[in-house]
Amino acid sequence: MSESDISPAFNTPRLVVKKVLARSQHEGDGAVVRRGIGRSELKNLDPFLMLDHFSVSPPGGFPDHPHRGFETVTYMLEGGITHQDFAGHKGTIRTGDVQWMTAGRGIIHSEMPAEASNKGLQLWINLSSNDKMIEPNYQELPSENIPGAEKDGVEVRVIAGEAMGVRSPVYTRTPSMFLDFSMMPGAVLHQSIQESWNSFVYVIEGEGVFGSPSSSPNIAHHVLVLGQGDGLSVWNNSSNPLRFVLIGGQPINEPVAQYGPFVMNTQSEIEKTIEDYQYGKNGFEMKKYWRSQ
Repeated sequence: MSESDISPAFNTPRLVVKKVLARSQHEGDGAVVRRGIGRSELKNLDPFLMLDHFSVSPPGGFPDHPHRGFETVTYMLEGGITHQDFAGHKGTIRTGDVQWMTAGRGIIHSEMPAEASNKGLQLWINLSSNDKMIEPNYQELPSENIPGAEKDGVEVRVIAGEAMGVRSPVYTRTPSMFLDFSMMPGAVLHQSIQESWNSFVYVIEGEGVFGSPSSSPNIAHHVLVLGQGDGLSVWNNSSNPLRFVLIGGQPINEPVAQYGPFVMNTQSEIEKTIEDYQYGKNGFEMKKYWRSQ
């Protein structure tokens, strides 16, 4: 056992304070999602509103639907998703690619399967009241442009933030980190996290020990909410590879009023948003003319 396994890597290690199984449910048009955040057991984790581990095959998908007041991050694990919106933006993201979409004041778009089997993660990140009505924006990173590093049986892809000496070029309007870790059997990881941030792990495959070496292992499809501290330690004591995402962000600390894909601060703003969408105004003007192809 190395010294790093027995000496504390952090002043205040982050421990798992809540565990939620992301159970399968149907969403969209024939898609199946495992929702880890945005369900009754874990309504949200400021600034995060939703985490879905989705699986969709033709002819299913997510046909034309609106968003306002937050960002979506779509990270493809397998296959591809073709998206298009009412501003003329369209394209396909494939395995390992990321789309970071700032819906701002309003987007209507579709997300449809590009291959026979398509799986990925979609994270919803709230925007502060100052940013909810900004112009929509996209940041797209093909897999080959996502920085990564590998050391001592640990591999990371840095979708947002920084890890193992590499930093993502993605601009996070709500300061956040999104790290995809793969750990070989016997590997140990110590990852710093901003002390003021909320953070969680989602286990994609395998099993790992998170927070304390004496903790029970956690297996795939669980969201692990982390307590406060300055970093997370992870041990892969199993005989199989472990893959998980570590996600953290600066809390916004504002009221959240949500009606499906509309996320504002007050109920009156939600009512105004519904009216804007119904009548095609204040960001939804193109609704009257656009249908996805």
